[in-house]
Amino acid sequence: MTKMIKYIWLKNDAGKINKQYKKIDLQLFAADGKTEKATPKKRQDARKKGQVFQSREISASIVMLIMFMSLKTIGSFIYTETAGFMRRIFENYTLVKEPFSINALSRLFIDALLVFIKVSGPIMIIAMVAGVAVVYAQIGFLFTTEPLGFKFDRINPINGFKRMFSMRAIIEMLKSIIKVTAAAYIVYSYIKDRQADILNLTVMNVESIAVYIADFILNVAVRICMVFVIFGAADYLYQWWDYEKNLMMTKQEVKEEYKQTEGNPEIKSKIKQKQRQLSMRRMLHEVPNADVVITNPTHYAVALKYDAEISDAPIVIAKGQDYMALRIKEKAKESNVEIVENKVLARSLYNSVEVGEKIPEELYQAVAEVLAFVYSLKNKR
Repeated sequence: MTKMIKYIWLKNDAGKINKQYKKIDLQLFAADGKTEKATPKKRQDARKKGQVFQSREISASIVMLIMFMSLKTIGSFIYTETAGFMRRIFENYTLVKEPFSINALSRLFIDALLVFIKVSGPIMIIAMVAGVAVVYAQIGFLFTTEPLGFKFDRINPINGFKRMFSMRAIIEMLKSIIKVTAAAYIVYSYIKDRQADILNLTVMNVESIAVYIADFILNVAVRICMVFVIFGAADYLYQWWDYEKNLMMTKQEVKEEYKQTEGNPEIKSKIKQKQRQLSMRRMLHEVPNADVVITNPTHYAVALKYDAEISDAPIVIAKGQDYMALRIKEKAKESNVEIVENKVLARSLYNSVEVGEKIPEELYQAVAEVLAFVYSLKNKR
């Protein structure tokens, strides 16, 4: 792929401005000469290997946002269940005669486990469903064990150092710094806007303080997650660009893949040529069995055979155009097969009937007249 690039020279020997054009190969500027978009087969092979396009940042951000919003929604339920459990411990557990016996501790453990499942179960289910839904939305259903296979590159220290100081690592570090800075600013601005409320915590009871702190943390977390979702969307676009760039192919790779999937064009051309030759031989071999050859006279030739025991209508056993029509006529002359010139009928038969098929009903009358004429000539002889 070449392109004319225009260079403007400010001065030449005569002190005048002139222009020069030069052809350059744009592939020299592409990484490893990869200038072609990935083919569907390349994408399918990469998917089978587990090389799929996804952004883990946007997945984690959306899941965290859904979790914190769920906590805000069912926070009162969690508070009620937890407070009730603590109240039962302080009210009932002190009345037990042997609080450290196996039975008492077992009941306490079971009670605590049930409360934990009841409180954390909805959040865990929501997080699991959200995580699966976000990942499925990006890559669909995919099951492969290819990424689990052993690869020496993963433990090669040289490749490890290259990854540590690669452009991707630098970008990831910059993203982390920006995200931490954004989160710190959100916390700072939220605290600054609520200084008066925070100072009032000194006159609140313990229960009100706990509720306020929980609400404060959830509000800050939701805001941070919203910002992280925006960063995740940007990372999604970057991951798409990087994935497409890594899948790009050279022109030679595209040609090799085409040869593997479609076959070598030269070989396919030779195969088609052989098939045409075999088809021509078969048709010429059938011409001596024809009752008549209808011609155009020079451009088309169609050989017909009628056998009432085989078919209720005449069958086309050979047809050809130009050179093949000439060969059919020559073969017919050698075999004493009648040749009848009928331009319209020859063209109609050639265009509407394939070799081995019966003639259509709309041509019965015309073909019958030709066959009657041929049979009359044979009877006279």
